[in-house]
Amino acid sequence: MELPKLLISLFLFSFSSFFLGAESDYPQHSNLKRLRPNRLFVFGDSYADTGNIRKSLSDSWKIPYGITFPQKPSGRFSDGRVATDFLARYLGIKSPIPYTWKDYAGKERLLYGMNYAYGGTGVFKTKDNPLPNMTTQIDYFQRVLAAGNIYSPSDLPSSLALVSVAGNDYATFLALKRPLTELPAFMKQVVDQIAVNAMRIHKLGVNKIVIPSMQPLGCLPSITIFNSFQRCNATDNASTNLHNYLLHKAIARLNNETKPSTFVVLDHYNAFLTVFKNKGPEPGVSRFGNPLKPCCVGVNSSYDCSNVDEKGEKKYIICEDPKAAFFWDIFHPSEEGWRSVYSVLHKHLKAIWI
Repeated sequence: MELPKLLISLFLFSFSSFFLGAESDYPQHSNLKRLRPNRLFVFGDSYADTGNIRKSLSDSWKIPYGITFPQKPSGRFSDGRVATDFLARYLGIKSPIPYTWKDYAGKERLLYGMNYAYGGTGVFKTKDNPLPNMTTQIDYFQRVLAAGNIYSPSDLPSSLALVSVAGNDYATFLALKRPLTELPAFMKQVVDQIAVNAMRIHKLGVNKIVIPSMQPLGCLPSITIFNSFQRCNATDNASTNLHNYLLHKAIARLNNETKPSTFVVLDHYNAFLTVFKNKGPEPGVSRFGNPLKPCCVGVNSSYDCSNVDEKGEKKYIICEDPKAAFFWDIFHPSEEGWRSVYSVLHKHLKAIWI
């Protein structure tokens, strides 16, 4: 997620009066192995992108991104693996190949699915970003299906789709200096479009679609930098909760129109908070000394992680151990952060395969 720096100063508002808490129930099921999907299709932004953007257009292809995995930049917005990789690992398959690399991958590699996500994009067009939004990403998916030389209709019912929306639409709303009074209505537009996109993917043949709730935006280092990374901004998190409440309602409506378990909200919001609050031996979850402090930052506010000056000298600082940091940069989790989030979600993911 490439939120513009304007977000830092403008995302200080609250619509907490709109928030109605929504709890998710995650029933336990048997015969998990038999029902587990064997193919993953991914749509969304930098929380899911594994290398679709051209190298000349993104910091994700610059050092020190990829320092943990695969020990060089790979187009992921992290020091290593991202949400897509950990979901694929849970499925027991290889991470799906990025769409832009499909012509260079062998047919066997393509059988695990395909990743259409592009960092910095949203469900609508995002500011100063020529990359394909989610509607266009689904267009690409539809073209691949229509070609018929990679996937057949019989492949899709056993597939899973991940639809990632991490906040770039809201960053664009703020960057365009739209009145904050318009934000609740805009949130509904965003969520309604997510629902349209999810249903379209389903109608193309995918039987299971996972939509993560939005992560607590008030806990991003781009926000917590104002209090030395000591606490999340409660007003921003209240606004995030409005998005998530609307998302739960929209997904409930979709499930009323289809099978009850076709669309699933994956609770990123509470999984992030669980990791932040972990002070003891939570199985599979790292304990971070200060989970709000990022590992890679610019030397001052004029620079970001990976920036160099005209002489090629580094203008960023990296922490001693990326595995000790939940956040890699001011917007994105580290590999260890993502691993911990999906360790929290592990027991919840069982509900998805039924």
